[in-house]
Amino acid sequence: MAKRRNENLNMSQALNEFIKENRLQKGMDKVDAREAWRNLMGNGVNNYTTDIELKGDTLFVALSSSVLREELSLGKSKIVKMLNEDLGKDLVQKLVLR
Repeated sequence: MAKRRNENLNMSQALNEFIKENRLQKGMDKVDAREAWRNLMGNGVNNYTTDIELKGDTLFVALSSSVLREELSLGKSKIVKMLNEDLGKDLVQKLVLR
């Protein structure tokens, strides 16, 4: 159990400390990657996105449109770069479109 401290922490510091102590960073990265995809791709792509999953440093995205999958596969490196900029760290190294 964590020791009680007398100093005041702001909310973000307290949450970051909680995530670190409970080793929840991988789960938070998965949620952040999903949100980054949804924010960057917009409604047009999100309507055809059926599943988003981060495993290690690879982001797996399932799409219901084969035409859209082909279009996005042409710009994979740019998409990875945009995702990492949005996340603020190099979390995604590879993008797999299914």
